[in-house]
Amino acid sequence: MRMRKFPQKTLKEHPREFAVLKKLDSPEKIQDFLDTIKINFEKNGDTSRSPLTVLRRREAHCIEGALLAAAALWYHGQPPLLLDLVTKKRGHDHDHVVALFKRGGHWGAISKTNHAVLRWRDPVYCTVRELAMSYFHEYFLDTGEKTLRTYSRAFSLLPFGDDWLTSTEDLWEVNNALDESPHFAIAPKGAMAKLRRAHPIERAAGKIVEWKKEK
Repeated sequence: MRMRKFPQKTLKEHPREFAVLKKLDSPEKIQDFLDTIKINFEKNGDTSRSPLTVLRRREAHCIEGALLAAAALWYHGQPPLLLDLVTKKRGHDHDHVVALFKRGGHWGAISKTNHAVLRWRDPVYCTVRELAMSYFHEYFLDTGEKTLRTYSRAFSLLPFGDDWLTSTEDLWEVNNALDESPHFAIAPKGAMAKLRRAHPIERAAGKIVEWKKEK
């Protein structure tokens, strides 16, 4: 089935905000642009902002950045896809969401994060599982405990129509659908019960942040 094109109506109604998408004609350029946007620390409570709101406010956390990246990929003819990386327990550690893209038959990822790790992935992975596994050893708490447990299949935003691009309301529908979509275990429980903790030097590197909270 032929993929539906990026909606021209969105571009006509919000030309100023979405003009930047024309320049973001490669995953690398999309990542570079996301890196210029400051982190959304959610000072007033949880958010799940649309690409339009992110472009207006120039701040985003992981899923907000992933949604904007997916929008830019869609603008340039690639499907808007997300990958959900889920940790050991809800509330125990933060899940992470990235935008997926494919080049030459291999998967890569665009990521918005405040940390030194869990970032961009070059398109060198044969499967989504391979790509998800590349985050496993980087996903740990300050104690060194490794927390990544499951990953989603490639999650398409096309079933959500066009509203997710420009909504002024938080996109909890997308969040919830992603949470409830099929996920797969990283490894058998027996293997996960015997994980070595990250080395202290890895933990130190993991504490490096790009953006600091304003006091």
